[in-house]
Amino acid sequence: QVQLVESGGGLVQAGGSLRLSCAASGRPFSSFAMGWFRQAPGQERDLVAAISWSGGSTYYVDSVKGRFTISRDNAKNTVYLQMNRLKPEDTAVYSCAANPARRDDYYLVQYDYNYWGQGTQVTVSS
Repeated sequence: QVQLVESGGGLVQAGGSLRLSCAASGRPFSSFAMGWFRQAPGQERDLVAAISWSGGSTYYVDSVKGRFTISRDNAKNTVYLQMNRLKPEDTAVYSCAANPARRDDYYLVQYDYNYWGQGTQVTVSS
């Protein structure tokens, strides 16, 4: 089992920044590929960014490229999502997820992820 706890959400004005953290416990964190997903009201949950075990490979959905950065600190069992130049359309509940992957790569499909955090609300005002 892996427990994931997100933090760092909140209310911010458009153009501002937030840094989300996801702390993992229960199993060796370095063996998991990680992802950040978001779900806006009335919409499906979508992948925002993903990162491999080592942190050497990352993926971003087009709408956040150049604004968001995913990173991880395996010594601290934590994955981060730095969000800059936030827009009102970034408003959503953000959740981290863990995939006990067999290879050092990122994963794009939510069904590849076995463990999920509760989520943290991000609200961007215009």
